[in-house]
Amino acid sequence: MWDYSEKVKEHFYNPKNAGALAEANATGDVGSISCGDALRLTLKVDPPTEIILDAGFQTFGCGSAIASSSALTEMVKGMTLDQALQITNQDIADYLDGLPPEKMHCSVMGREALRAAIADYRGEVLEDDHEEGALVCKCFAIDEVMVRDTVKANNLSSVEDVTNYTKAGGGCSSCHEKIESILTEMMAERGEVFVPAPVKGKQKKVVPVKPKEEPAPAKVAAQAPAAPAAAAPAPGKLTTVQRIRRIEMVLEAIRPNLQRDHGDVELVDVDGKNVYVKLSGACTGCQLASSTLGGIQQRLMEDLGEFVKVVPVSANAPVTIAGM
Repeated sequence: MWDYSEKVKEHFYNPKNAGALAEANATGDVGSISCGDALRLTLKVDPPTEIILDAGFQTFGCGSAIASSSALTEMVKGMTLDQALQITNQDIADYLDGLPPEKMHCSVMGREALRAAIADYRGEVLEDDHEEGALVCKCFAIDEVMVRDTVKANNLSSVEDVTNYTKAGGGCSSCHEKIESILTEMMAERGEVFVPAPVKGKQKKVVPVKPKEEPAPAKVAAQAPAAPAAAAPAPGKLTTVQRIRRIEMVLEAIRPNLQRDHGDVELVDVDGKNVYVKLSGACTGCQLASSTLGGIQQRLMEDLGEFVKVVPVSANAPVTIAGM
């Protein structure tokens, strides 16, 4: 379990401005539900002054994604569009009194959604709209421009950093070589040498080429995650039945929290990386149902040690678990 600040918990359990604004005149969409995280940010902008009067969000993702989105909507109220454009993902993390390093991608998603919403209001096309060939990470649909922007903005120096801030490289790992190439080039531009990790795990950090006259930008001040109670099983080590049992155990642990709010979740089927679940009771049609599914998906990925996609099925679908 990650070590979250009290402000993160507050914005997760009591999110501010959840839902789309009825009178919004700016919308920013980032991410994809099919890739695990998605955020829609809606803004109400006063045309004469370009001041943001109100903001709302709809998030599909983990608790940190919800908290980051909630915090962002509070931060931008009363700002002009130009002032809002100066918000960085680090500002969002600082507003929440820090995020675990592994969750910094949630603050990056908020920054990207804000840029997209402002571009939408101004009728602009963002330069980082990628074509298929520009993708670095196909697992999470992360393009090269986003990787480069995030490396530059946060002074990143390892593949692990890039994964924490963008999720790129957190799936099948086939994009690690491309990420290393980007890091090699960009770190050389700032007078540093990228040294890849000799084994799978944490990357070695910066090796300066020559002394800097000015200190390098400070690293992200985020809380370190607490040690997990038990190590996640290595992908591919579980049999089909064991994997299903493991998924059932995670859902059983989540179920009491949903039942306290008169909701519930059931496992319907497991097909490769897809985990089909059925929400019932108060969870059906709930405004934050997508957030609930995102939280379930995050818990499953942390427990199984692999990427999975949680897919909701209709309330009248029969419960037939694969392999049973």
